[in-house]
Amino acid sequence: MTSKVSILCMGGIIGALMLSGVSAIAGESAQPTPSAEEAVPNHPDPQSTVTTPAAVAPVSKTEGETTPAVGAQAIDFSLTSGEGKPTALKDYRGEWVVLYFYPKDFTGGCTLEAHNFQSDQAKYDKLNAVVLGVSTDSPESHKDFCAKEELSFKLLSDPDAKISSQYGSVMEYQGAKMSARNTFIITPEGKIAKVFTKVNPTAHSEEVLAALDELRKSSPKPKD
Repeated sequence: MTSKVSILCMGGIIGALMLSGVSAIAGESAQPTPSAEEAVPNHPDPQSTVTTPAAVAPVSKTEGETTPAVGAQAIDFSLTSGEGKPTALKDYRGEWVVLYFYPKDFTGGCTLEAHNFQSDQAKYDKLNAVVLGVSTDSPESHKDFCAKEELSFKLLSDPDAKISSQYGSVMEYQGAKMSARNTFIITPEGKIAKVFTKVNPTAHSEEVLAALDELRKSSPKPKD
């Protein structure tokens, strides 16, 4: 009798363990699948300081692109702004231009970068410099982004990444081309004076202002 009881007890224990294992497995498989929005990182730029999910698609720069060198003539362009108007680089001859490329409106790193540029607008005005942002977002997206974040400088739409490519500032994310986070300081004469690649959005405006100040000090003074 004792032996039968022992066998029954052992059978009960083994059955409980098996049920526990099945429950654990079921619990793992029952975890909710992240939505498409959750699966996309807050910012696809690998240089971004914003926390992103661990498993994301790799980001890579498009092959065959060259970043314009310091001293080269800046490539002219005309892109549509968030106001729906064409904006050309040549419109700003006589002023310093901070031309910055960024991946996407309404994402963490890009919003932080834009806020810092906005906060420093008075300093850029003092240095006779204008800030222009470029991404592959639509003009409508730029308009909404500027309204939501209270941005007063222009954001330009480069939907096919053509200008971003010409400036060596394109990356791929999940098969789509996006502008890579690079910045160019352009002289009043239209030449590349400084290039920043894979910038950190947190302190970028500060380093741009410091570079602008040095460049203005070292640039030839206009003749009377």
